[in-house]
Amino acid sequence: MWWIYALLSALFASLTALFAKIGVTNVNSNLATAIRTIIILLVAWAIVFIRGEYKTMHSLSKHNLFFLIISGLATGLSWIFYFKALQLGKVSQVAPVDKLSVALTIVLSVIFLGEVLSWKTALGALLIIAGTVVLIL
Repeated sequence: MWWIYALLSALFASLTALFAKIGVTNVNSNLATAIRTIIILLVAWAIVFIRGEYKTMHSLSKHNLFFLIISGLATGLSWIFYFKALQLGKVSQVAPVDKLSVALTIVLSVIFLGEVLSWKTALGALLIIAGTVVLIL
């Protein structure tokens, strides 16, 4: 079932790029990111409250909180740079280059999480890197 969610994520990420490109026209990219973030915040908390998932907040450890906070910081910086890139470049180039994060994540998961790198995953990462280089040049 994970792949259904992953495909939905890809679909909505694609729509995000298209809508964001239109939305940042003649708008400060940081302001656009802030507006987008408010919407995400409202939607995420609405889901948590509707599903009653807020009741488990007390079970979060300091370890959980630390890594969720730094993940949030990384996400915020990613969005800020992404919106600036969208404002300056073509969405057909920016969005695919942004997906270099997939190859970087594969490498970092092997280094920091000890995940095993299969030949298919390694080949996929190399193809993503090659495609990114082609798009940049």
